[in-house]
Amino acid sequence: MIRTPVTIVSGYLGAGKTTLINRLLQEDHGLRLAVLVNDFGKINIDDVLLMDRGAETVALSNGCVCCSLGDDLALALHQTLSSDTAPDHIVIEASGLSDPVAIANTVMNDARLSYGGIVTVADGENLSSLTEDDLLRDQVVQQIRGADTVLISKCARPADGVMQQLAELGARTPVVLGEAPVADLLFDVLPLPLGAKTKAAHRAYATWHHNSTTAIDRRALGDKLAERPEGIYRMKGFVLTNGGAYELHVVGRQVSAKRCEAKETALVALGPADRVTRDEIEAWWTS
Repeated sequence: MIRTPVTIVSGYLGAGKTTLINRLLQEDHGLRLAVLVNDFGKINIDDVLLMDRGAETVALSNGCVCCSLGDDLALALHQTLSSDTAPDHIVIEASGLSDPVAIANTVMNDARLSYGGIVTVADGENLSSLTEDDLLRDQVVQQIRGADTVLISKCARPADGVMQQLAELGARTPVVLGEAPVADLLFDVLPLPLGAKTKAAHRAYATWHHNSTTAIDRRALGDKLAERPEGIYRMKGFVLTNGGAYELHVVGRQVSAKRCEAKETALVALGPADRVTRDEIEAWWTS
């Protein structure tokens, strides 16, 4: 029996996993891919972004794959393999809060699948601040150590300090993402046996989501984002303003917004539960 290889794309919140997947789907690699997309929160923002690229995706329900959606992942894999057009390769885009080793163990429960490895996207701009944060470090480091390949995002050529830091964290074969074909980076991986990797404990996160068809004042949006609770580490989605719609991304201290086509505000935000609560995020946004 020919087994279908599965590659897991991991990485902490905002590292650039969805950007990587979008690049992959647009490349002329000749492969029939099935991409299983998971996002944390009741709004599957990544699903929206990927479908805009014309890709056929399977969006899992809300939550962390490794903690609460093992059955859903197994079902999604079964449905993918049972379709009339079975894929040549399956890619799972893990939540930024997931343990990729736990996802890999779920994959290997299906005899029709083969383990193609874990590729972790590491944020070259924010790696130091993430690993210096006592609350975030363990999860970030676990995702890096569990990877068969680490792709460094957000920098064309990382400083020597980034490479040294990744080496000290136990990264295996770190590579600058750059402009190289994503298919080559993802599918030419030589994975370590799963038994050599450890599953990580999962930190609790506060999550918040918001939908509205009411436009907010565009000029006030910047001030509101500047006053956001410090505990919010990741926020993304679409914001409807009286000056048009914007696609919003917040990663730590960094904020980016660009014009887009959207008919409503649809946002998801999260941060460590011991730093921010859902009620605090709600009070901030609705004030």
